[in-house]
Amino acid sequence: MDHKLPPEIGMNERLASPTRPRHALYALIGVVGLFGVPTLADLVVSVAQAQTDSEAPGLKREGDAVIIPEGSPYRKRVVSAPVEARKIEQTLKLPAIVEADPSRTFNILPPLGGRVAQLSVHLGDRVVAGQTLVTIESGDLAQAYADADKAHAQQALTRRALARAAGLIKAGGGAVKDYESAQNDAAQADAEATRAESRIKTLLGGATPNGPRQLTITAPAAGSVTSLQVSAGSYINDPTQTMLTISNLETVFITAQLPETDTRLVAAGQPVDIVFNAYPGEKFHGSVLFVSDVMEPDTRRTKIRVAFANPDMRFKPNMFATVTTHLPELTALVVPNSALLMNNDATTVFVEKAPWTFVRRPVQPGTDHDGATAITSGLQPGERVVISGGILLND
Repeated sequence: MDHKLPPEIGMNERLASPTRPRHALYALIGVVGLFGVPTLADLVVSVAQAQTDSEAPGLKREGDAVIIPEGSPYRKRVVSAPVEARKIEQTLKLPAIVEADPSRTFNILPPLGGRVAQLSVHLGDRVVAGQTLVTIESGDLAQAYADADKAHAQQALTRRALARAAGLIKAGGGAVKDYESAQNDAAQADAEATRAESRIKTLLGGATPNGPRQLTITAPAAGSVTSLQVSAGSYINDPTQTMLTISNLETVFITAQLPETDTRLVAAGQPVDIVFNAYPGEKFHGSVLFVSDVMEPDTRRTKIRVAFANPDMRFKPNMFATVTTHLPELTALVVPNSALLMNNDATTVFVEKAPWTFVRRPVQPGTDHDGATAITSGLQPGERVVISGGILLND
């Protein structure tokens, strides 16, 4: 005989709870396993018993409110507490990087074209002021010296001619026009000699000549060779090309990026703490040297720089660091971080409007303080919020 379960029983079970059809199925399997083919009465009793065993109070929803009814196991897992206003120490943490001091960084350019006859330093070397860096062999320099020699020879010749013309005038045997012509030639020769000497000085650019075709470039200050773009035997065709860079790293800049919205909070002379990724666990102290007057257009941030002594060369350019500045104490509403829940793009909390009745409310979080977050808007002092178990109400 074919007995079928009334359809309304199955439908009620499905509407009551998503877990009850499963319990009912287990009950049916148990009945079939023990007694073979069940009767209709046996099935009804088994389903009713499974429903009774599986019933447990959960959550109720009335509009925007979430209610935890009496007897629900959620009451043991959801904890609320009043919102408190307290004084908190404000800190501002900024990403930073180590940079060489631009005023102590020297780009060494070739004063003229030619061939690198000798390279006396290597990348990473530390040099002292006056140390030989590069020796360049140049045809342009040789031509400049040749022009200067010819100018000096012409200068000597015109001066002797002027002296003879002056002697003839004094003896009464010379023409005035010849004397004036000799004066003009001497003046032009002097001007040409001066021009040739000036060209040599310009070509040398402070370098030391080493013979008529070579010049030696020396270090303008002590520092480290941080960049090198030439090698021995290479040719230099562009006098604007940097051959090498020397950086004095005894003092470096810690450059931090200050958001536009926080620009008003930092000023020159303000003390800061610095932590370097390379030296975890160590904290260094300094003060803001200056805040840039220019806002970076792409990042909307302002650069602040901290001058930092670096006698042991521990702080190397391009190292990452974090700059922390301490701000005046602020009285603010504070909630534990566990109270904050994300809802799409908004930060929310569950506020207890009545005993065991909660509504979701968006809030504006501020800075984080040892596991708690300051709330700048959205809450009032004394309101109770869920501080534990809020994720159970989050759906």
